[in-house]
Amino acid sequence: MFRRTFWFTAGAAAGVWATAKVNRKIKQLTPESLAAQAADKALVAGHKLKDFALDVREGMSRREAELGEALGLEAPVDPDLPVQRHFAVEADEPEAPRRLPRTSRTYNSYNRNEDH
Repeated sequence: MFRRTFWFTAGAAAGVWATAKVNRKIKQLTPESLAAQAADKALVAGHKLKDFALDVREGMSRREAELGEALGLEAPVDPDLPVQRHFAVEADEPEAPRRLPRTSRTYNSYNRNEDH
């Protein structure tokens, strides 16, 4: 009799445990729960991406400072020297207007929303 009671109790406990586990998993797979999990993961990914960008920017500015020191670009400017201006493009004569290249694309005038 004791053996039957033990196995009956063990079976009932396993059933309760399995039911609770299945219900918990079902609640995790509802659309609201999946959306919340996706939003949380997107926030975490955004924070990691922001931290990465800040680290890159810091390393870039540090390396720029190192290169400036190595090349002597950070040297103090003598106020007696005239300021030298750099122009990206020196225009001797006006440029002709540029034409955009023709593409071989043909645009279809069919609007699929017209029929609705």
